[in-house]
Order: sequence, then C-alpha cells, then structure tokens
Amino acid sequence: MGGGRLTAEDRRVIEAGLAEDLPYAAIARRLGRPTSTVSREVARHGGPGGYRAEHADRASAWQRRNRPPRPAPPPATDAEGTHGRDPAAVDPAAVHAYMDRFATMMIATGLPRTAARVLACLVTAPSGARTAAELAQRLGVSPASVSKAVAYLEGLDVLTRTYEPGRRRAHHVLDDDVWLRAWLTSAQKNAVWAETAQEGADLFGPSSPAGARLQAMHEFFVGIHRDMTGPSTTVPLDDAITVLAALLHAGRPLTTSEVAAALGWPTARAAAAVQAAEHQPEVCGPLALQRTFSGAHLVTAQHDRLTPAQRAALAG
Repeated sequence: MGGGRLTAEDRRVIEAGLAEDLPYAAIARRLGRPTSTVSREVARHGGPGGYRAEHADRASAWQRRNRPPRPAPPPATDAEGTHGRDPAAVDPAAVHAYMDRFATMMIATGLPRTAARVLACLVTAPSGARTAAELAQRLGVSPASVSKAVAYLEGLDVLTRTYEPGRRRAHHVLDDDVWLRAWLTSAQKNAVWAETAQEGADLFGPSSPAGARLQAMHEFFVGIHRDMTGPSTTVPLDDAITVLAALLHAGRPLTTSEVAAALGWPTARAAAAVQAAEHQPEVCGPLALQRTFSGAHLVTAQHDRLTPAQRAALAG
C-alpha cells in the first residue's frame, strides 16, 4: 500500500473514480492505498457529489503552507519522560500498561498496530513529541517500522514535524486540533452514508424491500449526523466567512476563545468555523485564515492569488 500525502495525480484518480460511480474500495485499489484514505479525502473535500481534485489539492497545499512552525519541544528530565513531575511519583509499569491499553483501543478501531503504539507513545509524552529514534527505542521496534507508522499518521494529518534550531533531527508532534478534526471527519462520514443510502432508496423506491431498508439506513445516519453536528458544532461555510470578517474588522490576531466571545458563540462553534476556513480555503474568496506562532488567528490574502512580483510591488 502507498503511504504519505496524496498527490495531485492521486486526487485526479479519485475524482475520475467518483465520476465512474466506483466504490471507495475500487478507487483505493487503483491508488494502492487503504480505502480509509480515500473515504477521508472525499469526506474532507466536498463529499462524493462535490469532490474536485483541483480544489482539494489547493486546500491541502494551503493548509500545509500556513501551518505555523512549532517551537522545539522541551526535553524530558529522565528516560521515562517524567518532565514536570517528581520521578518517584510516576510508576513506569503503570505508564507502560496504560500505553498498551490505549494502543489496543485504537487497534480495535482499525488503526495499524505500530501506528497505534506510536500515537499512544506521543499522547503520553510530556511535550507530545518524540524523535524517531526515541520512538523506536521506547517501543522496541525498528526505525523502518517507526518511519512507516509516522508516514501513515502524517497522511491522516495527525502528526507534524518540528526541528530543533540548528539541527536536522525532527521531532514528531501531535497536531493540536487532531481530536476536533477527527470528530468533524466522523460527522462528515455519517453524512456521506446518509446521502448514499438516500440515493439507493430513491433508486429502488420506498415501497420495495431494498428501498425501505435503505430509507431506514438514511434516517439512522441522518440522526447520528444531527446529534454530532448540533447547534454548537455545525460548520456552515457562513460561520467560516463570519470568522474571517470578525478578524478583518479586529485588525489584530485573536484566539479562538476571543473570536467566540466577540461573536457571542460557543467556543466549539468558533473552533469548528476556524477548521472550515482552514480546510476549505477556496470558499473564503481572496482572504485566508492563518495561525500565528502563538496559536492565535489572523486574516491574510490567499498566497496563490498574487505573484511574487505583485506582492513585492505592493509591499514597496
């Protein structure tokens, strides 16, 4: 199976497969990738009816360009990673047992074994970061296994890399918004299930046995989607545009909590709107949302709207 980020050509293959009404598994076989990679990509960028390779590639490239650099993680004070605590107060056996339980839970949900163990190791690290060598040593696996697991998790946008000043050694870091993004992606998957089930119900007719089953399936997934994306976590594009307008009006970087307070929204709604603006920059017109080094947000012009010469002329 292929690993790493999807390329522009991969996305064109996905768009062509959707146009042929191929199932995700068949498209995944064309790419040599897991079916889950295709389903996540489609859910993240418009669903089966709205997926466009060019838009998806631009959105992903914009997100990578505008991801802020992270400060180098502070080193742990001892081999067991007890930074910030008295080492005597931490039971290494209990830590390892918890890591095993955490990894087992993720494996049961479909995550590959080594990737699950890497994620468990990072979740329990004091800084949420470790080098590949540290991961290999702590997990007792080969560097090649760690490299493959890290590539898989990076393909899911779960991990990022940061480098110590003046050194080439990379630290693998948990993305700050990984859990919110996982929640939103799961909600989008339910919407895709509901949409596909409704298409089948319409095809067979509600009075047929197959149509009735598919209609019941549609109603089931609509209910789950509604429960997951209630008023506090709905991500309409209007919310993303409102956040951009608020930041433009403020004229200064604001945190998600500050945006929520200014707009009178729950924090979860503002966070979801920020996610929508970051993941679907094509709907935000000439504006783009960017994170500062401190984690606040500000509005800039979309990077690819102007040539380097045009930007230099305007700056001068």
